[in-house]
Amino acid sequence: MRLPMVGAILAVFALASLVSVPGGAAVPKTTRKKTPVKAAKKKTAPKAQAAQVPSASVEEYLAMARDVPVENVAALVPFFELLYRQQRSDTSGGLHILHYGDSHTAADEWTGFLRALFQNRFGDGGSGFTHAGRPWNSFRRMDSRSTASSGWYSDGLLGRSGDGMYGLAGVSITASRAREKVALEVTCERLELYFLQQPGGGSISFFDNGVNVGTVSTDGALAPGFFKYQSTPGFHRFELETQDRAPVRLFGWVAEQGKGVTYETLGINGAQASIMFQWEENLLATHVARRNPSLIVLAYGTNEAGNKDWTKESYREMFANLIFRIRKMAPTASILVIGPPDRYIRTRAGWRIYDNVDRIVEGQREAALGTGCAFWDMRAKMGGKGSMRQWVNSGLAQRDFVHFTAPGYRILGGAVFQDLMEHYGTFLKVRQELIGKNTNEQTSENP
Repeated sequence: MRLPMVGAILAVFALASLVSVPGGAAVPKTTRKKTPVKAAKKKTAPKAQAAQVPSASVEEYLAMARDVPVENVAALVPFFELLYRQQRSDTSGGLHILHYGDSHTAADEWTGFLRALFQNRFGDGGSGFTHAGRPWNSFRRMDSRSTASSGWYSDGLLGRSGDGMYGLAGVSITASRAREKVALEVTCERLELYFLQQPGGGSISFFDNGVNVGTVSTDGALAPGFFKYQSTPGFHRFELETQDRAPVRLFGWVAEQGKGVTYETLGINGAQASIMFQWEENLLATHVARRNPSLIVLAYGTNEAGNKDWTKESYREMFANLIFRIRKMAPTASILVIGPPDRYIRTRAGWRIYDNVDRIVEGQREAALGTGCAFWDMRAKMGGKGSMRQWVNSGLAQRDFVHFTAPGYRILGGAVFQDLMEHYGTFLKVRQELIGKNTNEQTSENP
């Protein structure tokens, strides 16, 4: 009996480059090359430690990193199959990618460039999910513009514990008086509003390019609420305005075009991966299922490195449990874990390499591979441990030795996309070979 196409391709990928490990996961059967930077075996003065860091340029680092594999790439085969069908227009609707993470994600420089790359190749499906209003002052999306009046309160941000009813992106905004507004400027042909239906919830007027096109009531039994609106294709300014002195809680908007890819930025400044356990599970599961993602990206770790409570073992256990939780919500989605970047820490003696990143990278790697996810080691791609100094000196990372500049984020986005597309090219080749083989077999069986 022949395997279905995806299963057959998955088997080829597995046999070619993977070995099995307990639990049904897979680990690349490759020898991971040493990165150009060695970890310091003992604490040294900053100057001595800095002298151990190679003086290679960022370009040289990236060239050397071409040999750093996407680990367990076979986990992405279902995603590649859906990309192929999307590219051929064999499916109705769009393909959705959800990218969760911390401030590296929230800035939308890195994710915004990835969005542009995917949409240029596979079609522009629109903005997808975007936060309602401005849940924090520096919030932005590169493909839309959000505004809000001053009477909205944000829940779910770091340090703001609440009831966990935060929805898809882990953040909600609430107003409790009339004439509070939020607006979204975006190009799309259909829109959906995500809100909380709750007893005593207020009403909101909905405007499209200044025209009142309806009223939405958020009153009712506690449950996820949705409002769909079919617009004309093109640019729109959508606006909501509260109508009474009653609570209105919003999660975000989904703006979509016809077919194509949406790359949805779901980052929170300062977040650690464990923050997702604070989000009410049933509400989150409903939102995730409604988005029906083909790929979920988890990009955490920078802030965990600064949390001394994590050991490699405890972090690996937490991260694996998080993956299990997400997989339960989106059983057909592929999952890509992106490890944290290299970073330094400032001490009295100056900047020094932050060794705590080690245990987070390894904890994530083991959790990802142990649960059948793909893993992309950002630190190794940067050039390895200690490489952040060269990124800062090249103007590609900020002077906090943690975050990147806009050009740096674009380089990282390009590196992720290039690696994925190289494996996608291999997938296409294997797929075509299997189709040819099956065709030849059928011909020989039916002369």
